[in-house]
Amino acid sequence: MKIQIWSDIVCPWCYIGKRRFEHALETFPHRDQIQVEHQSFQLNPAAERGVTGSRTDMLRQKYRLSDDQIATMDERMERLASEEGLAYNLAATATGNTLDAHRLVQAAKAHGIGDAMVERLYRAYFTEGRSIFDAESLAALAAEAGLDAAEARHVLASDDYATAVADDAREAAALGATGVPFFVIDGRYGVSGAEASDVFTQALTQAWATRVPDGAVGGASDTSSSGTSAGPSTGPSAVPNAVPSGENPTD
Repeated sequence: MKIQIWSDIVCPWCYIGKRRFEHALETFPHRDQIQVEHQSFQLNPAAERGVTGSRTDMLRQKYRLSDDQIATMDERMERLASEEGLAYNLAATATGNTLDAHRLVQAAKAHGIGDAMVERLYRAYFTEGRSIFDAESLAALAAEAGLDAAEARHVLASDDYATAVADDAREAAALGATGVPFFVIDGRYGVSGAEASDVFTQALTQAWATRVPDGAVGGASDTSSSGTSAGPSTGPSAVPNAVPSGENPTD
């Protein structure tokens, strides 16, 4: 059974959502028959490539937040991350265009190490304060994730995998997803937002119990969603039209 996960590397809810999903998957009895595929989603594809800025400044300007509001928001997010075993250091994060990072994820997927690349980029950005925008930093991180460094540099110096990133965005739009994280289970169930692990467990169990055998035709599908960078959705489970309610804007 295939699980697709749309996310952006600079989305704090996405890393938390990934970890909560993984906690659910650890106890799922059919986990050995689950295929996880990471899909690209840019919260701000219009951001100028090669230019980075202060995330704090961006939050002040775009959302008219005060320094105290940003600090309170970040403290809450760091606490939630800690509950999932993640060490966030949001004060060290920058903002910029994530296309190159996503292109490396696509390259890693071609070698079967997409999850390792996503995990390495998340940890670099949210914990270590390393750049996921600079080409040299990205190439080093790609090598640490298991991708050949020379291949990573070649990808970054070209437009390779840009079409794959754009295709993922179009697929997300077709599903009605306007925010991340967004999970599609077996092509039929959508979970929008960084839901609690038990919600993912319920969704996995339901999807497995109602899955359509290979070669068969049929099965209802409702994977629509709306939102931006998303925390837990308003839906109690893998319900259609779950609306994210994230409290930490990042795009």
